[in-house]
Amino acid sequence: MARIVALDVQDIRFPTSRELDGSDAMNPDPDYSAAYVTLRTDDGPDGYGLAFTIGRGNDVQAAAIRALGPHVVGKPVPEDAAALAALSSELIGDSQLRWLGPEKGVVHMAIGAVVNAAWDLASRRAGLPLWRFLAGMTPEEIVGLVDFRYLSDALTPDEALGILRKAEPTRAGRIAQLTEQGFPAYTTSPGWLGYSDEKLSRLAKQAITEGFDMIKLKVGGDLDDDVRRMKLAREVVGPGVRVAVDANQRWDTDIAIRWMRELAPYGPYWIEEPTSPDDVLAHRAIADALAPIKIATGEHVQNRVVFKQLLQAGAVDVVQIDACRVGGVNENIAILLLAAKFGVPVCPHAGGVGLCELVRHLSFFDYAAVSASLDGRVIEWVDHLHEHFLDPAGVVNGRYTAPNQPGFSARLRDETLSQYVYPDGPVWTEVVA
Repeated sequence: MARIVALDVQDIRFPTSRELDGSDAMNPDPDYSAAYVTLRTDDGPDGYGLAFTIGRGNDVQAAAIRALGPHVVGKPVPEDAAALAALSSELIGDSQLRWLGPEKGVVHMAIGAVVNAAWDLASRRAGLPLWRFLAGMTPEEIVGLVDFRYLSDALTPDEALGILRKAEPTRAGRIAQLTEQGFPAYTTSPGWLGYSDEKLSRLAKQAITEGFDMIKLKVGGDLDDDVRRMKLAREVVGPGVRVAVDANQRWDTDIAIRWMRELAPYGPYWIEEPTSPDDVLAHRAIADALAPIKIATGEHVQNRVVFKQLLQAGAVDVVQIDACRVGGVNENIAILLLAAKFGVPVCPHAGGVGLCELVRHLSFFDYAAVSASLDGRVIEWVDHLHEHFLDPAGVVNGRYTAPNQPGFSARLRDETLSQYVYPDGPVWTEVVA
């Protein structure tokens, strides 16, 4: 029986703040970073995962991941749904570490990184990309992956089973469709807050040429600037292209409503993270005031329970799962099932190192086996740092291409690890010098 013999963690950081890539009203100078996990086995292959951060604190995230080592080192390699469910349950169930959450924050993100690495390992051993590995499971196996504690007032195991069974007869056809046609994407690349008007205009034009029918702008720094940039974007892309906006939690409720009413003449498709991701009632108040502008959130929503409340309250029109924020694949499956129960489309967050690579698997699985619908669904695309991955995400004609290599696409290139390790990699020692 194959066993996990080591859990290695590396602090990998990219100096994206130099060009203001990723800049927004709340995070003006991010250095996209990964607390990078390798689960080493005694007979190969290994498993890879990561927690995404934006620089300072990545060492804290790495330390939290190392604290989980006793739960996995020396244990059998998980290869099926039951073993992956048991691993997730054991990690989340460590009562002493759970005290630091519970089920949120640095420790929960650490669990997500290790759980995702275990899924990468299992799907590598199966010789399948993660989304195909998941889509090959029975409805009963998929339901068995989910922790329904705190969810049963909104979604029961029987209801989840019904959702999956309804989609099962036509699953093979959707898998074939995804393999051939890919999944709709939108791009945030033109819209970073630190970009000049010239760069915004040039990249927005480029996005249309590349087949995107939706772009996103960061807002929330200065109202007059936002109105000017939104007007410019609308003039560049025309009336037929959706323009979403993202405030990255910048506003109080009243400010969000007032600010968005100023942008409303230019047809914003959604407002993303208008306020605190934990404030369900504020999201509902903003939704009521701004309809028909959609409310989107999720990249900082800490767990399935807050997603449940957002959906129960009718406070969100778009669910934005994040591959590296909650407790990994298992908890994201719970969120996909919740969204399907409430009929709300899932449009994942993917701005950050590795997020496009990982979250595409979850959306492909969602369409194949859960929602059975592309209505309103789209995955964020940010054209940063893909060259550092052995299985990089790609977009052709405004659609994500289907990942076909075994695993969860999280493995970084060896040369990247040596160049960008913090603080001793050449990229960082040259900066200090």
